[in-house]
Amino acid sequence: MKIVDISLDRLRLELDPPLHAAWDPVPRGHFDATIVRVHTDEGVTGIGSGDTMDGFDAVRHLFVGQDPLDIVRHVRAIETANFHGGRFWPLEAALWDVVGKVAELPVATLFGGASRSLPAYASTAELKSPQERVEVAWQVREAGFRAMKIRIDRDRTEDGVAAVAAVRDALGPEFAIMVDLNQSWRMAGDTADATDLVATRRLVRRLSELDVFWVEEPLPYADSAGFRRLRADNPGVRIAAGEMQHSMTELLSCLDDDVLDVYQPDVVLAVGMHRARTLAELAQHKHRAFTPHSWTNGIGLLANLHVAAGVGGGPFFEYPFDPPGWTPERRDFMLADPVRVNAAGEIEVPARPGLGVELDEDAVRRFRVG
Repeated sequence: MKIVDISLDRLRLELDPPLHAAWDPVPRGHFDATIVRVHTDEGVTGIGSGDTMDGFDAVRHLFVGQDPLDIVRHVRAIETANFHGGRFWPLEAALWDVVGKVAELPVATLFGGASRSLPAYASTAELKSPQERVEVAWQVREAGFRAMKIRIDRDRTEDGVAAVAAVRDALGPEFAIMVDLNQSWRMAGDTADATDLVATRRLVRRLSELDVFWVEEPLPYADSAGFRRLRADNPGVRIAAGEMQHSMTELLSCLDDDVLDVYQPDVVLAVGMHRARTLAELAQHKHRAFTPHSWTNGIGLLANLHVAAGVGGGPFFEYPFDPPGWTPERRDFMLADPVRVNAAGEIEVPARPGLGVELDEDAVRRFRVG
């Protein structure tokens, strides 16, 4: 089998009203998605998505003509290309989709088949008042979720703590709450200083008192000593990070230095599926959790799900959901059907071979911009 072509469809969905993502200083008036298709000489086509794939035309020749099943070779080639400025992990997802289709198995089965479904947590996007956040939390709970992640802005910590406290009071102790401080990496142009360690320690202590399940990305990635200090200060709350760590070396250093309780590298943004699987196995061997970030679109979500379910990740899997600003219909506008949770609040691994992606080709044509 040979790769005969790799095509990209660049899509854009206009957002009206815009999404006011907590980590982005600029309201999002549109949502872009790049669809990667790996075409083979035997008629099998693999589909991936997640990052922009900007600059890929310059390295396409590294893959066309190769056997799509040679995954280790392709991972190494992607890493060499990424070193020079790209982030081409959606290609690896499309290659695994080919592998699964050839094997007639879901990719999660190829990755170990530890779970057929994972409990989901509703991962919110926007900053809301305590009352508004409680209203969304009830919608989340009624949809079957048993957990929810709330964003706290570094400049509005009192509002954020109040929202967490309100959800805790309203939904009780059985409902799991995660908190994301979004301090480990920044959007382009966001040059403000991160909250200092003393203030962050105080904030994490308050969140621990509210029985928060984990606090995510509380410090810049470079502050390994600070991460360790937070864990030592607060044995009652887990510390999570790693979603955008682009180096396996850095992630393995975190693991060796025991910096985190929860490892979250996104397989289509950070280190790819093969490498994330390795990190997950090592983290679990050391009794640390692996549950990847999945804030892209439904295709990227499925790629992360297959890795997490394959190795038995968890205890929760990220499901971007914050109605009305962020819904499955917006997130998965390119799919025939959005990825949804079942009545038990779990995301099921699709039974179809590969990643289980079903594109809405009419939507792809309608929203194509290049």
